[in-house]
Amino acid sequence: MAVAIWTGFVLLILALLALDLGVLNKKDHIIGFRESLRWTLFWVTISLFFAGAVFAIYRFNLGGFGLQAGLETTAPDAVMNYLAGYVLEYSLSVDNIFVIALLIRAFKVPDNMQHRVLFWGILGALLLRGLMIGAGALLLHQFAWMMYVFGGILLLTSAKMAFDKEDDEKDIADSWVIRLVRRFYTVTPDYRGHKFFDTHDGRHAVTPLLVVLLMVETTDVLFAVDSIPAVFAVTQDPFLVFTSNVFAILGLRSLYFAIAGLLRLFRFLKASLVVLLAFIGLKMLAKDYVHIASGWSLLAILLILGAGVAASVRWPEVKIRQEEDSK
Repeated sequence: MAVAIWTGFVLLILALLALDLGVLNKKDHIIGFRESLRWTLFWVTISLFFAGAVFAIYRFNLGGFGLQAGLETTAPDAVMNYLAGYVLEYSLSVDNIFVIALLIRAFKVPDNMQHRVLFWGILGALLLRGLMIGAGALLLHQFAWMMYVFGGILLLTSAKMAFDKEDDEKDIADSWVIRLVRRFYTVTPDYRGHKFFDTHDGRHAVTPLLVVLLMVETTDVLFAVDSIPAVFAVTQDPFLVFTSNVFAILGLRSLYFAIAGLLRLFRFLKASLVVLLAFIGLKMLAKDYVHIASGWSLLAILLILGAGVAASVRWPEVKIRQEEDSK
């Protein structure tokens, strides 16, 4: 039964992705703001509806879910853990969106090609996240002290994010990923529609579209090193970790088109992410001394993120730019 539930979930996701690219977005086109909002609402709605499925699975212990040794979970707690993991992963994706925006701008990806790059990038991210979540769950099952390692990683990430200065002008073209690709393959000087492979000067070559895709995948792996341990702080149940991650990633593409150009308006959002990672890291390190119920964890995550957004609205970055321009 457990295998059937896992298989059914994977088939559901594949069906939704096939519907997305194979039917609704078969033709390359520019994703406008309104369309991106509709898609964002669609994925958020699907994610919330799935919370009902989580409740049913854990209420009736289908496939033994909720009864596994060390992972005993009631249906209400399972729903809270799923939602907390979903919100947490979605919020940590904001920095990922900013990096993707930099990559797309640096490589001058045509507007009508951006949807395709993000689609395949997210499909690859799902596979990589699945492997990383499986490895993380196995480590936590075999070595309980790995929870402290994950907590330390989050605290270090929080400190690094707090003190690192943003460098939008960093030379992306000098990335090790690009150097590795150019070492083994010829890269075409221009885009060839939505092709990833083509020929150039009579030789097999890859297009810049594939290079951007590889960069997107690489950045996602780097962000996953932070976000996956954070979700494990909410719950160690692999099913809840994986499903919450999957739905957050699926909504990432539409969220990109909706807010990529607005990210700079939320100047305190990064600060709230710093606090959020520190909170989750400390929670993991203090797990033997302090227990925070799943409902309170979800509330804390929402409050921390809400404070960052509210502060950004109250003290917009526009004022700072005006002061700098007047100097």
